[in-house]
Amino acid sequence: MDTDRNATRRMVLGTLAAATASAMLDVRAHATDAAGNIMVEWNQHMFCSDVARFPFNPRATYRGNPAHYPVDPLASYMKTLTQEGVDRAVLVQPEPYGDDHSLILDCLRRAPADRFKGTSLFYPRDADAPDKLAALVQREPRIVSTRFHKLKNNTKYMDSFADPGVRALWKRAVDLGLVIELHIGPQFGREVADTIAAIPGSRVLIDHLAEPQTGDAIDYAGILDLAKLPNVYMKLSELESMAKDAPYFESLLPFTRRVIREYGPDRMVWSGGSPHIADVHFEGYSEADLAKVRGGNLRRLLAWK
Repeated sequence: MDTDRNATRRMVLGTLAAATASAMLDVRAHATDAAGNIMVEWNQHMFCSDVARFPFNPRATYRGNPAHYPVDPLASYMKTLTQEGVDRAVLVQPEPYGDDHSLILDCLRRAPADRFKGTSLFYPRDADAPDKLAALVQREPRIVSTRFHKLKNNTKYMDSFADPGVRALWKRAVDLGLVIELHIGPQFGREVADTIAAIPGSRVLIDHLAEPQTGDAIDYAGILDLAKLPNVYMKLSELESMAKDAPYFESLLPFTRRVIREYGPDRMVWSGGSPHIADVHFEGYSEADLAKVRGGNLRRLLAWK
């Protein structure tokens, strides 16, 4: 059985790596939307080199090198957004800070109110996590999401999406009108489907195509099945972790086009890297569809005028 699963995994990873870039695709020379549509990104983690002011959480599953982080992550990121022609962004609470939101709150305090929103992160095993989330949203209404981490062999945050603590935190987020952001591996699609069924009103955004390189075709079937649910969105992001042919990662086209067919342009979201990535992976779709992927879908998901 393990041999069969390993063979299947090699097959799907082979598909991911299949080269399809014999002819270069026509990529637009502009970063901003030609029709003036607002572009929105939801991918950038805020990290600061000042660990005395913004220390890492003792429960963090990893810690980066502060020497590689900017002194002012907001200013650095705003410069990147200007270069790429991106109008708005959702700032992501990084896992190394755990449930200490000091840095994300500092960034939101200094950010233009109409251009930036933020996410949150809590430990589902903490009984008071739902109340902490509610207090954070009351303090900063621009917190629009809470994040859950569940990757293969990582039980630091939870054992299962069926855990009582996970369900309690998830439900409080839904009651608060927040989006559920999932950084998950493909093994957990069916658990997520069960949780959505158990908590009506869930709106879900899956990060990074559900990290397909960490599972196999059998696992990923559960992620594709989630596309049948109307309020599940998929993020086209972090392609660099799946392929090496930057900047547009054309080798992933057989895979990304399959995911795009399932979720459709109304529930796919580009984020991270050049906005031209959306042009490449959505070749053949209308300009109106591309406008949704580059920002329209996130604006609708967040009711962001």
